[in-house]
Amino acid sequence: MERIGMSQQERDWLEWLKRARDGLITHRKAAEKIGVTERWVHELLRRMAEQGDAIVMHGLRGRPSNRRIPEELERRAIEALKNPEWHDFGPTFASEQLAKRHDIVVSKETVRRWMIEAGLWQSRSRTVKEVHVWRPRRSSYGELVQWDTSEHDWLEGRGEPVKYLVRLIDDATSRSWGRFVWRDATRENMGVLWEYLERYGRMVDVYTDRDSMFAVPPKPDESKQERRTADRQTQIGRALRELGIGWIAAYSPQAKGRVERSFQTDQDRMIKQLRLARVKTLSEANVFLEKEYWPEWNERFARSLTGIADVHRPLTPHLNLAASLSHVEHPMICNDYTFSFAAHKYQIVREDAVAGMKRQRIRVELRLDGSIQARYEGKYVSIKECVAGAETQPPAPKGPVRKDHNAGGKSRWMSDFWNQKQAPPLWCAIRNSNART
Repeated sequence: MERIGMSQQERDWLEWLKRARDGLITHRKAAEKIGVTERWVHELLRRMAEQGDAIVMHGLRGRPSNRRIPEELERRAIEALKNPEWHDFGPTFASEQLAKRHDIVVSKETVRRWMIEAGLWQSRSRTVKEVHVWRPRRSSYGELVQWDTSEHDWLEGRGEPVKYLVRLIDDATSRSWGRFVWRDATRENMGVLWEYLERYGRMVDVYTDRDSMFAVPPKPDESKQERRTADRQTQIGRALRELGIGWIAAYSPQAKGRVERSFQTDQDRMIKQLRLARVKTLSEANVFLEKEYWPEWNERFARSLTGIADVHRPLTPHLNLAASLSHVEHPMICNDYTFSFAAHKYQIVREDAVAGMKRQRIRVELRLDGSIQARYEGKYVSIKECVAGAETQPPAPKGPVRKDHNAGGKSRWMSDFWNQKQAPPLWCAIRNSNART
């Protein structure tokens, strides 16, 4: 007699075995229909004569699996999942944290089932979005690095306000480096680039948006040829050229999709990990990035470097990061061997002054650590600030002020420079390099 609970497939198998037993079909034909060997059909018929119809049902039917997860382990997992700090965790991230923090190693699908049964997760139907044709990855590590900033409330209002994450991600491998900074400005972005260069070397090209840090807007009625001839550059653009790094501008967010998608992952995973780590300050957040987040990201999401050429170029002795990654201007030297810079007047010391300097341009570098260096014809000269008679206000611009991002040609990059906040961990490498220089 057939057992209740037998599947339709098992009923079909039983029907073919009975036909073979009654001689209506051959054993070979029954073997073909069931999907087994003819020898196994002989064995099944022998067992059916002894045990009845149940021989087509698996022997473990109705018995608990040896791999069944203990109820105590499931209870512990649900208790952890109900923690208020885990309220927005998805099944994938929750399964990782259960393994990391509670030594509960189960699949993400098991966690998904537990969360649905406990009312902690609701499955969502997926809709097909507009398809964007992806640009293929570059073939070599360091060939192209995407560079961007994400503005977000990374600490969810805990402690210090941390809003900006500057990130550099390799196009070929997705290997990443970045820092939290006080603001998204030239100085902070230069500092993050500095650390990347000291860790990995010089990339071939960087890929950025057309923010004013990277691109100078064209003048009104200026043709492409006139703009190309003028060759105007931002401070970062000049620094990249001095370091032999190319710059490619993106014309849409989709063009730099790799870094944009990585920010979406960061805004989901990173803020939860910062929450679990009880991070409350920018310096703690940067330590977390360096010690935990970037190693985990590069291990989990980045491609292996095996078989991929590394085209990063080393920092050769003639390259001076402190000089290139600084704010540079070229004021004129007056007849008394002084020059004006940032609304202050500086004197070239007598030992370094030569007659040919008068009415010539001198390169002045405002370094990221706040120091000022001056270079004339490739040689650094000693300078000192003129206290008496120093200018207190910059001269008024002559003629009508052009209404563009430079406010009449005068950059406000150095405004309140020495009073800005600095994150000590970010500038350690810079101070050490300056000391070596």
